[in-house]
Amino acid sequence: MQSKSSSDFIYGTRAIIEAIESGKEVDKLFVQKDVKNELSSELLKLCRDLSIPVQRVPIEKLNRITRKNHQGAIAYISSVVFASLENLISEAYQKGETPFFIMLDRITDVRNFGAIARTAECAGVHGIIVPSRGAAQIGSDAMKTSAGALNHMPVCRAENLKLTIKNLRENGIQVIACSEKATDTIYQMDFSVPVVLLMGSEEDGISAEYLKLCDDQAKLPITGKIQSLNVSVATGIITYEVVRQRSK
Repeated sequence: MQSKSSSDFIYGTRAIIEAIESGKEVDKLFVQKDVKNELSSELLKLCRDLSIPVQRVPIEKLNRITRKNHQGAIAYISSVVFASLENLISEAYQKGETPFFIMLDRITDVRNFGAIARTAECAGVHGIIVPSRGAAQIGSDAMKTSAGALNHMPVCRAENLKLTIKNLRENGIQVIACSEKATDTIYQMDFSVPVVLLMGSEEDGISAEYLKLCDDQAKLPITGKIQSLNVSVATGIITYEVVRQRSK
């Protein structure tokens, strides 16, 4: 498990409520399963109103994060302010640019996420889309591994990736799944159109429910004996194929 910096989280129900009300961006919130009191109810309502993802967990998980008096609640504070995907799409079109986004499905390794953010910023990607659950912790470690790119790269948090894929396609943006099971390579794709690259976890790739919603699938040609690449490396190669095609 990736270690977390103590500066990335706060604990205690009242402290978390005050942090949220002061405008802090909460990446993840863990609340003890069997805690039920007036203050915790206030916290949960606040999270519902602001669409902050909450995970109900056993006390043992909270105790592994901190042995201090957490009162059944620990929140991870994001190092970035999450952006609106709709606004980013509109801004790209207003600038006369062809929308280009990267969507990540269950990529939880902070180092991979940071490396992807760094490449995306260098390549002029308009934003990275991550799920509200099952994503890398966007804290100080991610900021460091991105070499500060997350200060400039918009990150959008999607409550439902399936719905987000459908909405992107309805907005005229093609969703291309990057999968080793694809028939065509990335060099056979037309990336001159508005596009989202969907990258999956290194363990089992892109979820089947998302694959079937995509406009197309593409793979990297691999001739060696090891039939897979690190996800951040693969993302970098495909991202710069998009840049190459658009630079013609």
